[in-house]
Amino acid sequence: MNREYHRWYSHRLGRDMELLVFGHAGAKVLVFPTRDGRFHEYEDLRLVESLRHKIEAGQLQLYCVDSIDWESLYCFWNHPADRIRRHHAFEDYVLNEVLPLMAAKNPHPCTIAHGCSLGAFHAVNIAFRHPHLFRKVAAFSGRYDLSLNVEDFRDLFGGHRDDLTYFHTPTQYLPNLGCPDRLAALRQLDIVLVIGNQDPFLDNNRYLSRLLWDKGVWHTLHEWDGRAHQGHHWRRMAPLYL
Repeated sequence: MNREYHRWYSHRLGRDMELLVFGHAGAKVLVFPTRDGRFHEYEDLRLVESLRHKIEAGQLQLYCVDSIDWESLYCFWNHPADRIRRHHAFEDYVLNEVLPLMAAKNPHPCTIAHGCSLGAFHAVNIAFRHPHLFRKVAAFSGRYDLSLNVEDFRDLFGGHRDDLTYFHTPTQYLPNLGCPDRLAALRQLDIVLVIGNQDPFLDNNRYLSRLLWDKGVWHTLHEWDGRAHQGHHWRRMAPLYL
């Protein structure tokens, strides 16, 4: 299996950023790690191995990016307005540095946004905000409103609300989305949501599903038994839904 390590200095983020590439051809999969994960997490959790057949067959090529969530969404010593701005800068890095690298290395027309847990939020968020850049989103065990208080999970913005928190929260802006071009692009996406039926964010996934149907956006929502929020679950999901 082809495996490549890339590192460069991002002026948008003011720091070095790293990523791993797996595979040589096929649909390009932009992979976001979980909250505490790094660019090598997908490999460490043996998710790459679970997709080996598709990767070696030239069906998929993975681009596993690094996370800066500890500098943005989970940087609790920083003001929430600064945290969401840092998150927005991360999106700018992905759009203007990572996606061009993917396009330069692989001309395949299909780009998939993918992630597990908080990575699922990143995948859905970027694909819904920029649907013209993607053909598919596959999100496992995600939370799509970071301001919710559920079980031990708290509002990451501590009650702070501004335009950036709104437009980076799919379940908040979707009800008011009326742009015909944006909706048309969303309706072209192959959207796959997967969640455990005991996951604390099951209701949030069901709510997102209802919002998508209300907007005429076809998608699938798969509910697995139990919490289904660990690597061994995601290793079973990946070959099924990617």
